[in-house]
Amino acid sequence: MVSGIIAAIGEPALLDGFRLAGVVVFTGSTDEEIRRAWTALPTSTGIVILTPRSARVLEPDLADPRSPLTVVLPS
Repeated sequence: MVSGIIAAIGEPALLDGFRLAGVVVFTGSTDEEIRRAWTALPTSTGIVILTPRSARVLEPDLADPRSPLTVVLPS
């Protein structure tokens, strides 16, 4: 079982609605902003919802076995 907070990283227009469900949203539109959001995730993060762009930017980081579980939104 995964425990912890649920976070989302990516473009604001795609993620704003997730706030209504209690998701902690880290917005970013550039590669740098997306990487900064990834490093700012709280250590208690259990699941991260990614936009397709953020998943591409973070692909090398997602291979780390210490990374939280990630889900990519459909494009």
